[in-house]
Amino acid sequence: MNPGRDQVIRVAAVALVAVGVAGCGGARSSAPAAKPAGAPAASGAAGTPHRVAVAERRSIVPRDSEADAGYPLPAGVHGTREAPQPGAAPAAARTPRRVSSPADSGVSPGAPTDAQVRAELRQMNRVLRAWRRSPRRPGIRTSGRADAPAGLPEAVARIIAGGNAIAKFPYVYGGGHGSFVDTAYDCSASVSYALAAAGLLDRPLTSGQLARWGAPGPGRYVTIYANAGHTFMYVDGLRFDTSGRAGAFGTRWQTAPRSLAGFVVRHPAGL
Repeated sequence: MNPGRDQVIRVAAVALVAVGVAGCGGARSSAPAAKPAGAPAASGAAGTPHRVAVAERRSIVPRDSEADAGYPLPAGVHGTREAPQPGAAPAAARTPRRVSSPADSGVSPGAPTDAQVRAELRQMNRVLRAWRRSPRRPGIRTSGRADAPAGLPEAVARIIAGGNAIAKFPYVYGGGHGSFVDTAYDCSASVSYALAAAGLLDRPLTSGQLARWGAPGPGRYVTIYANAGHTFMYVDGLRFDTSGRAGAFGTRWQTAPRSLAGFVVRHPAGL
């Protein structure tokens, strides 16, 4: 055995190990550790939400099987404005409910006759029939935001408020998963944001996680449909869905029915 040759081999082996270590992590040793999937957003001293690159978002969020139906923006392109924190979403507009007064228990002077009431009811029914035939979407304003009828539980009204805050934000795959505060949202981040507005979530979930969240079956007010590739929900009869919107900045609130096949059905407990 040649001692000189053995020494050369040992020196070469040490050099190769050193190069391998530098290539695997040495170049990234000063970079911050990657944020785990679904971890809560961190805030700096000035309160700026934690950001992650679009490439990193895509690495932690399963591919949306209905992304093409949501008019996604090109890769690397986001919207131009940011949503507020979910808890700061403006309150949803509530349709007022008539409050009766003590005078309602009796017949007021000058009250219409029964014949007049029947005539007014017939006229009202004609107006309602015409309204139902019109293209107006019940419960959805021309701004794309949904109304919250009086009498809804506060949590449901807050979910609607959260949905309204991002209703017309664009779709970007992985958007809304690095932080609730973002300029674009994918399907699961959209549902997560609305639920977080009611204090039901403290971090964005993926569609697969939403398929295991909450209680099984449909809810009275809120029903979530989720599988490994897509998620959407119905809130007080309105569908909140990134799939099927009318353009890149179309509202997520929709009334048109869609197939429910292949989805797990869940709901927030108590709702």
